[in-house]
Amino acid sequence: MGLLDRFRKKKEEVRIIESPKEETEFDKFFSKDPDVYDALKDFMFLDPRKIDIDLKEAEKRAREFDKAGDKIRARVWYKIAGQLAIYEGNISKVKKLFKKYQELNPNVKLKILEIPDKAVKMAQEYYSRFLGSEKT
Repeated sequence: MGLLDRFRKKKEEVRIIESPKEETEFDKFFSKDPDVYDALKDFMFLDPRKIDIDLKEAEKRAREFDKAGDKIRARVWYKIAGQLAIYEGNISKVKKLFKKYQELNPNVKLKILEIPDKAVKMAQEYYSRFLGSEKT
């Protein structure tokens, strides 16, 4: 120990305490099928009734931004439109919209495009269970 060592600040030990992640209803519902969970975890609205836009309008905006060359906004709107298509149970739109989303984001491989039928079916089960008869 040198003469100046006692004047130096001692490094504080930093502890990061991770709290256990609370399992959500989504996690519990889709835990029985990890492929569907992976396909939907980033692409499914939990309560789409709170979204103030419909599928047709979201798709229109995506096409407009795509045509204008604004790829980032187009990608965002294709994702939103795809999420609304999942809610409506429209498998053909899910395929079409997420395929376009993936074309604009080539570094991402979407699991939902591998199993769209199964993913949309389970999403519909989730919506009917947790949103009940309020689903439109």
